[in-house]
Amino acid sequence: MIRYLPGITAMAVIVLAANILVQFPIGNWLTWGAFTYPFTFLVTDVTNRVYGPAAARRVVMAGFVTGVLFSLAAFGMGATTLRIAIASGVAFLTAQLLDVAIFDLLRRRNWWQAPLASTVTGSAVDTALFFSIAFAAALPHDANTGWAGEIVPLLGFGPQLPLWQSLAWADWFVKMGLAILALVPFRVIVRNLLREYPQT
Repeated sequence: MIRYLPGITAMAVIVLAANILVQFPIGNWLTWGAFTYPFTFLVTDVTNRVYGPAAARRVVMAGFVTGVLFSLAAFGMGATTLRIAIASGVAFLTAQLLDVAIFDLLRRRNWWQAPLASTVTGSAVDTALFFSIAFAAALPHDANTGWAGEIVPLLGFGPQLPLWQSLAWADWFVKMGLAILALVPFRVIVRNLLREYPQT
């Protein structure tokens, strides 16, 4: 279990940072959380490739529990909201476990196919769940999320939609870009870890 500690720690730190940073928009299209949260998929996929799906699920669960504890602490300090904490937990657990399953199905194909396909699918599910739970107008807003219902053009030029929907689309596009860019560190980290912990 000690060998998984770096992955667990990385997961918890990324989730906490994303929970806080998602509350701070960049213009009308993105939040700062869009640039941190996608790296959870890199952590999951590296663990899956090097140690297997059971280990990846352990890292996901440990990261989930730690992330929930950090989120509740942040909520208690007023750094995040209960809605955002719940949305993050539901989206994280669903998307990450889906990522693990898809990666495992494709693990014997070309080295890049499993991480790319699992991350793209997991990211789409994560974005849909997180933004709909955290900011959907059907749920009551508080002072930290009320801004999300403002009507704006989709991505600055499309039809008029609530801001949270524009943020969700922009967030997903960022995740797609990072999914492709993350293939480079994925390859490097996996090679280094496999030298240290060869698969049996």
